[in-house]
Amino acid sequence: MMIDAHQHFWVYSPEEYPWIGPGLERLAQTYLPGDLEPLLAAAGLDGCVAVQARQTVEETRWLLELADRHPIIRGVVGWVDLRATDVTDQLRRFAEHPRFVGVRHVVQDEPDTRFVLGADFRRGLRAVHDFGLTYDLLLYPPQLPAAIELARLTPEQPYVLDHLAKPVIKEQRIDPWRADLTALAAQENVCCKLSGMVTEAARGGWQRADFRPYLEIVLDAFGADRLMIGSDWPVCLLAADYADTLGIVTDFIASLSAGEQAAIMGGTAARFYGLDV
Repeated sequence: MMIDAHQHFWVYSPEEYPWIGPGLERLAQTYLPGDLEPLLAAAGLDGCVAVQARQTVEETRWLLELADRHPIIRGVVGWVDLRATDVTDQLRRFAEHPRFVGVRHVVQDEPDTRFVLGADFRRGLRAVHDFGLTYDLLLYPPQLPAAIELARLTPEQPYVLDHLAKPVIKEQRIDPWRADLTALAAQENVCCKLSGMVTEAARGGWQRADFRPYLEIVLDAFGADRLMIGSDWPVCLLAADYADTLGIVTDFIASLSAGEQAAIMGGTAARFYGLDV
């Protein structure tokens, strides 16, 4: 199974998506499964994992309704308020749905770099584990040390790092991101998505070679069996079309074995999220 492990859907309104501001006008429109389906087919992919873009349980419910109507959506990573006292009840609402596979919080927007270590948040993560769900880590590089500590403290919880933790590719800055990412990868309960890179590069002027140092570090740290390809569509459209975005990864992995390529192109995502094959 070939899977785009990270993309989004939304019905745009400025009130519901205030983060789509100046400079992001390309995203200020509606993006639905019918828009993605021909792109998946052209890339030879069988389906996708839809990831939350708003921090509301209403969006989680809507994404699962989309999954009921569109077979290309193999899994949904939604949002619940992990710090709420009723987090178990919130999760129970969705956990019986076969396409509800994980949870994500937009930690990158939290000013406290140790947000994920808060007592309330960790209580919520215990509930995520109790329901057999995964957790997507959406972080910036300064938040990686806390994520390392979290992964060490909760070895039973499956995590996946989104977008390589958004290294500053446009400046070709490697350190201290490299050391922190390698330390996170040492925790066997953590996988990583090869996604979200084009928007961290020099928009309109990037070359595929710009991404190679980062991809080499991630491959060496995680190994192919803990990596998964993701487009971050439609956000990727700020810097590249769908095919070019995926091409950064497929070009890089072309020299790997067939088994390693199969893992990155879908096998890891299917195993991590428990997707139906």
